[in-house]
This record gives sequence, structure tokens and C-alpha cells, in this order.
Amino acid sequence: MTEQFPAADAAALRASAFALANQGRMLEAERAFSDLLRGSPGDADALNFLAVCAHGRGRADEAMELLLQARQANPGDAATLVNLGSLQRERERLDDAQAAFAEAVRLAPDIPAARLRLAEVLEARGSLRDALPMYFGAIMAAQKRNAWLSDETTEPALRPLVMHAMRVVDSGRRALFTGLLAPLREMHGDLALRRVGRCLATYLGELRPAYADPAQRPTFLYMPDLPSTRFFERDLFPWYGAMEAQTDAIRAEMQAVFTADGSGFEPFFGHFDDKNARIEDHLRNDRGDTPVWDAFFFYRHGVRYDANAVRCPITAAALDATPLCRIREHAPEVCFSVLTPGSHILPHRGVTNTRVVTHLPLVVPEGDLVLNVSGEPMHWHEGRCFSFDDTFEHEAWNRSDETRVVLLFDVWNPHLTPVERDALTTLIGGIGDFNRAAGL
Repeated sequence: MTEQFPAADAAALRASAFALANQGRMLEAERAFSDLLRGSPGDADALNFLAVCAHGRGRADEAMELLLQARQANPGDAATLVNLGSLQRERERLDDAQAAFAEAVRLAPDIPAARLRLAEVLEARGSLRDALPMYFGAIMAAQKRNAWLSDETTEPALRPLVMHAMRVVDSGRRALFTGLLAPLREMHGDLALRRVGRCLATYLGELRPAYADPAQRPTFLYMPDLPSTRFFERDLFPWYGAMEAQTDAIRAEMQAVFTADGSGFEPFFGHFDDKNARIEDHLRNDRGDTPVWDAFFFYRHGVRYDANAVRCPITAAALDATPLCRIREHAPEVCFSVLTPGSHILPHRGVTNTRVVTHLPLVVPEGDLVLNVSGEPMHWHEGRCFSFDDTFEHEAWNRSDETRVVLLFDVWNPHLTPVERDALTTLIGGIGDFNRAAGL
């Protein structure tokens, strides 16, 4: 009868076995894991290690039996599934291998090897369309952990497959995104899409970004050959006058929703794409109070907030008359932007210079209130629009004693042609679809 180890003893033996393996003392590690397995039947680490050892000696059946034991005892262990799928792939059991890798990805989406192996099986089955984003997601997840950046940061056993994945990704993304633009290219010609082509090549890393101003650094997509300026001339926006004429009515709608019960307002901080970002990295209060940057959204990440639009019909109609940058699931961002006394939006950059941010100031108290765009300050004036390129580092603060409110909205960069707008709408939407399929 097998004597069960107390949990503490099992943990100590497991740690000792891993330490031996890390020192390259593989036979001693194997004996230690065998001892662990005798006292802890079903231990996933022991079964997986012993399976790898058996496989290395050419005993594939023994390895399979050990992995199946591990799977039965630990159905939620992703590492077991990866090893099991690898052995099934080796035996050309593609259905079983795909199922094992897919379950590993579901259980542990942050394990790059699981995504890599699943992609390889999908490609082997002729599903390159599905394999491509899976390869890309695996590479991005690994490189985020500083792995797969070189031979030294890639496990020897994975190097050939990682190199293959990178080749597939390089050629596959280029073909995919170029294909999305093909109908527009056929309709309008290469010249009309020249800048978009350079934009795509820059995004794919084929061209180094040729920033016209070193202070400009989009976090996502750079459109080259656009005039580079922090603030734009008013005559580029002929619709300013109509928007400004609605200032009093828009302000009244804002005050009505703000003073009613505050419903509809939420922290603007959720706008940031980095889900791991800390609020203190982006927002503080210079007086030591709680910083507040709130928003009443009409659009967020391109999704219309219908209930808020119904509550502010004049504002919604005025916005609909502007060239909002409309890209599904990406743009525009449109809101009443509220910054309380002492609150300071810290320096940051926007995602792309293909759109610009416009402010219609609604409530501007007396005092020190500034939007500083890469060293160039702008002071808000109620009822007077301005637009700026937020891919330049910028910050804003309210050092007055009252709350500041502006209507903030994204419009297309006025230097883009209608064809370029259509192409960018298609391209960015396609990039979003691809990245979502990649698990990013």
C-alpha cells in the first residue's frame, strides 16, 4: 500500500526535484520525482517530468500513459495538456492534439507554448487563416515576458517552430492587411493609397517611423507624410462655427445631466488601453485630494451610448454634423470631460495621428487651467473650439477652485483624403479583428 506524503513533505520533495533539474542533475531529479510520485500518486509535476524522461529514451507509450494519468488526476493542468498534445501531434493524432492544445489555451491563455503548438496543428490541418493570429498571439505573449527575442531567450526545442511562426506572421499579416485594401486600390489606384501603404509598412515594422517631429510618438499607428503640428489652424475645420453656435444649448444639457443625479458619468480612466495600468500613473491631485477625471460618454471605443445621446439631443445632433472619426470598436471617443479642482492628467500620448482631438470648452473657471501639448500651452475659452494632435505628449491640469468641463471628441485628421479615411477605417478595423483573434 502506498504511503501518502503530508502536503509539506511533498512540497519540499518537489522543490528539491526541481532544484536538481535546474542544476542539470537529471538522473537525480528523476529519482526524486519518482519518490514524490510514490508518496503523491497523481502529482502533475512528477508525472510530467517522468513522461518527458521516458519520451527522451524513446519510450513513447510509457510517456503517453504517464500523461494520461496526469490528465485524469489533474484535468485543469495546462502543462499536462501541452505535453499530451505535443505527443499526440508527434503521432499525427491531429484531432486529439488540437483538442488538448485548445483546452490548454482556454485554461491558461497566457502560456505562449500552448498557443504556439495549437497554431502549428491548425496550420498542419490546412487552417492557416486560424493559425496566423494564434502564432502572433503566442509570439506577443512570449516577448512580453522577454522570451523568444533571440536564441538565448528561446528554448532549444522550440526554436525551429518559433522561427517558423515568425516567418508565417511576417508574410501572413502583410498579405492579410494588403488584401483588405485591395478593393480600394483597384478603385482609386496606388497613388491614392501611397501614404496608407507607408503607414501599414511602418506598423508592420518594415519601415522605421519617419517622425516629422521627435516629440511625436503614436502608441499604435503612425501615418507618415502628414503635416506635423501640435495645434491645428481653425480654417481646417469649417464646421467649428456651427458647433460653437450651439455652446449655450450644449452647456445647458450638460448641466442638466450633471446636476440631476450624476448618472451617466464614469471615470475616464477606463479609456486607457493598458488594463494593468495604475490610475496613479495617469492622474493625480496637486492638492492631495482624490483626483477626478470623469466623463459622460456619447461614444467610447466607437460604441454609441444611445441612452446618453437621448438625454442630450442637441449635443448629439451637433456631433453628428461633425466629421467624427468612426472606426468600429476603436473610435470615436466623445464625452463631456470633467476635471475637478486640483486634478492633473499626467503626461501621456494618444494612439494615432490619423485622428485629432477637439475640445469645445463649456465651463472654464478663473485660475490656472492649461492643456500643455509638448511644451505648447493652450488655455480654454468657453465656446471656442480647438483641435490638437494627441500623439504629442500632453497633460492637463485644473488648479482653479471650480470644476472644468469640455465637450471632447475625435475627428479625422483634416489633412487626410476621403479615400485615405476609407482605407484607414478598413485597415484599423481589420487589425482589431486580427488582434482579437490573437487573444490580444
